[in-house]
Amino acid sequence: MTTGNPAEHPEPAVTTPLLSAQGLRVTFPGRRGEAAVRAVDGVELDIRAGEIVALVGESGCGKTTLARTLLGLVKPTEGQVRFSGRPLEYTSRALKAYRRRVQLVLQDPSGSLNPRHTVYDAVAEGLRIHGYGGDERAAVASALSRAGLRPAERFFLRYPHELSGGQRQRVVIAGALVLEPELVVADEPVASLDASVRGEILALLLRLRADLGLSALVVTHDLGLAWNIADRVAVMYLGRIVETGDVEQVLTSPRHPYTQALLSVLPEAPGAPVVLTGEPPDPSRIPAGCRFHTRCQILSSGEADTTNVASRCRTEDPEILTASPVPQVACHWARTTVPR
Repeated sequence: MTTGNPAEHPEPAVTTPLLSAQGLRVTFPGRRGEAAVRAVDGVELDIRAGEIVALVGESGCGKTTLARTLLGLVKPTEGQVRFSGRPLEYTSRALKAYRRRVQLVLQDPSGSLNPRHTVYDAVAEGLRIHGYGGDERAAVASALSRAGLRPAERFFLRYPHELSGGQRQRVVIAGALVLEPELVVADEPVASLDASVRGEILALLLRLRADLGLSALVVTHDLGLAWNIADRVAVMYLGRIVETGDVEQVLTSPRHPYTQALLSVLPEAPGAPVVLTGEPPDPSRIPAGCRFHTRCQILSSGEADTTNVASRCRTEDPEILTASPVPQVACHWARTTVPR
């Protein structure tokens, strides 16, 4: 929701997103007669060519399920994934072609690299799966060089245990780059790395965007990472995006109480951290009204009562945010107050 003079918030030129989620829902059957789990519960999200979008939220909020659905690894219960304007098809042939254009970078390089495979074989695996007909050695060397492992040939015969954590993550990135994808989905790409190495990997992702025009969805619980790498940020809570927009605007002037709470625990944040009460509700028992209201610091403090929205918070589910790049918030209280 925007405020002020519309001329101050011009609409961006309309272009077809590279990847989009439209009305996406993923529901898993409950066990032994229990209610179904609504892991992704109505998501609209666009990623444009050359753009880095950060998807942030606590563990268990649905980030990884959404990422796996965008990759075609999970078929949505409702809605659709579109790539370059076309709906994703779930035949083996279509998915194989799609995964050449959209690649996954996993969180733990140690777990995603076969300890029995050399670096060369690890990077060449994708080429072999997709029946690459060119010069395999040259393609592997190029991918390793782009990932910052130079000279590439020096790493060909090494095994994962002979590499540092940062080097292993670069091998994983090279394995994604070797197929020359248009977009990568990076699930917590630096979570398992030392602080001294994280900056190097983030700088690498930014350089790949600049040099190759690569787009990325970066899944993370770390808002500091989002600040350093993303163009836009989408904040997810209990299966739904609750705030989205330009990274600077969302992270410097957060409007949703959940985003404010996440930011308050960063070391550089002013004031005392916001301590949320309890754990996120069970996704098979999403509460009525705003799904965040059972933990909301604004509601519990009584501040929402002053704007006469407390009853709406408990009974009315805020509307699902659209895929528009204009900053939006799914919060009754935020929509009745002046942005802080």
